[in-house]
Amino acid sequence: MMIPVLLWFAAISVGLMAGIYFTFSVFVMQALDAVGQPFGMAAMQSINRVIVKSLFLPLFFASSLACLLLAIFGVMHRGTPGAWQMAGGGALYLIGMLVVTAAANVPLNNALEATDATGPDAEAMWRRYMQSWLPWNHVRTVSCTASLVLLIGAIAER
Repeated sequence: MMIPVLLWFAAISVGLMAGIYFTFSVFVMQALDAVGQPFGMAAMQSINRVIVKSLFLPLFFASSLACLLLAIFGVMHRGTPGAWQMAGGGALYLIGMLVVTAAANVPLNNALEATDATGPDAEAMWRRYMQSWLPWNHVRTVSCTASLVLLIGAIAER
């Protein structure tokens, strides 16, 4: 009974995360850049401060835990219907979303936060941020979406 509940929770939460990252990849970052560096940068700094105090963070960690458990269960129950999709979907999410966020996006967010949006280093920081943060966000978007497909496949197989 635990695996089906985890699968459904993971699929829904991973889908929500994919949607969040998708919006940043497709239009939010371009809109922030279009309003000009001091305004776009200040807005992104505000987003980064607010997001960690929102429901995003519990969803981020709960979806990661669910995917970790599914990856483990998928390996433990290999050979059963949907096992490889569970293992693959869980692992892909952990690597492509959790690891990328911790290793790439969060350090960039921290560097952005440490820079005054109107200071002398702001323009260079914003350019570096846009050039580095956005491609890593694309990785998160694709990883979450592919993970979602695999998790739905696991649900269908079971």
